[in-house]
Amino acid sequence: MKNRIINILEKDGFVKIFSSFLAIIIGLLLGLIILLISNYRDALPAFITILAGGFSGGSRGMGQVIYTATPLILTGLSVGFAFKNGLFNIGAPGQFIVGAYAAVLVGVKCVFLPAGLHWILALFVSFIAGGLWAYLPGLLKAKFNVNEVISSIMMNYIGMYLVNYLVTLTVYDVLKNQSQNIPPSGTIPTMGLNAIFRGSSANGGFFIAVIMVIIIYIILSKTTFGFELKACGLNKEASRYAGINEKRNIILSMVIAGALAGLGGGLLYLSGVGKHIEVVDILAEEGFTGIPIALLGLSHPVGILIAGIFIAHITVGGFYMQIYDFTPEIIEMIISSIIYFSAFALMFRSIVDLFLK
Repeated sequence: MKNRIINILEKDGFVKIFSSFLAIIIGLLLGLIILLISNYRDALPAFITILAGGFSGGSRGMGQVIYTATPLILTGLSVGFAFKNGLFNIGAPGQFIVGAYAAVLVGVKCVFLPAGLHWILALFVSFIAGGLWAYLPGLLKAKFNVNEVISSIMMNYIGMYLVNYLVTLTVYDVLKNQSQNIPPSGTIPTMGLNAIFRGSSANGGFFIAVIMVIIIYIILSKTTFGFELKACGLNKEASRYAGINEKRNIILSMVIAGALAGLGGGLLYLSGVGKHIEVVDILAEEGFTGIPIALLGLSHPVGILIAGIFIAHITVGGFYMQIYDFTPEIIEMIISSIIYFSAFALMFRSIVDLFLK
């Protein structure tokens, strides 16, 4: 029995999962300390509300978790997919907002399309736009070995300013400094979720996110292309020696990652809950949140799905925590601390490995 327990503890999968769990626990404890400093009387019930997350709001709260998780799952998949090829796709915010703009443009302008085709085409265009936006960093990395972190960061800001400019030219609501409303035919249908989670913003975009999780899992686990991606990520030199086209895989990996982030933008802004692209000089936070989600999910599609739902769960819990008179800034600090420590999952993995040895 003892030897069996030791064998389980020494397994790489257990170490990775435990490291992510440890990062979450430390982030939550830091959040509790912040609450105690801010308002020690209400700190404990407020902390419990965060842990309860969407359950605090009943069926509506759980629906909000699904709505919040949908774009986060896609950006997490984007970052995680690139990780598999040894690439750090920090350009997800730019790809996200470019995909969002493409979806909004089709949603606002193509009102002549049938309702069943309108929103599907808008999502497809967001997928393509995100992939095209990630093509240049992938090409620069493959052909000239330009660090993808630097090039994708630059593409983030180019994308943000370009979208701001294009919104003012094409789909601008001058009174509200944001994009115009999308007609009902261009929004994603609820697909029955409105009956299950009454009063929430849940829609069929969550099903699309789950389908993409399944597709990426099949690509990575069941195809030759997925094997080549993982082989390049583990050892580029050995993969090149084995005849794997490393440059092609780098470009395709970045394009697919960008397409996933772009689709996440389309799913958010076509959700039919009054979400608009605001003309402000701020990068999309959903893109950056995809990084800790990919780390917490160990870059595994199913793990990313679970991590995305968890981050959405505590985000919704933070919203309900306002009943204890905590300012929104405190709530954001707590959620940020959890996300921040999730980025240390790799470090915790090394510590756990060392401890077991």
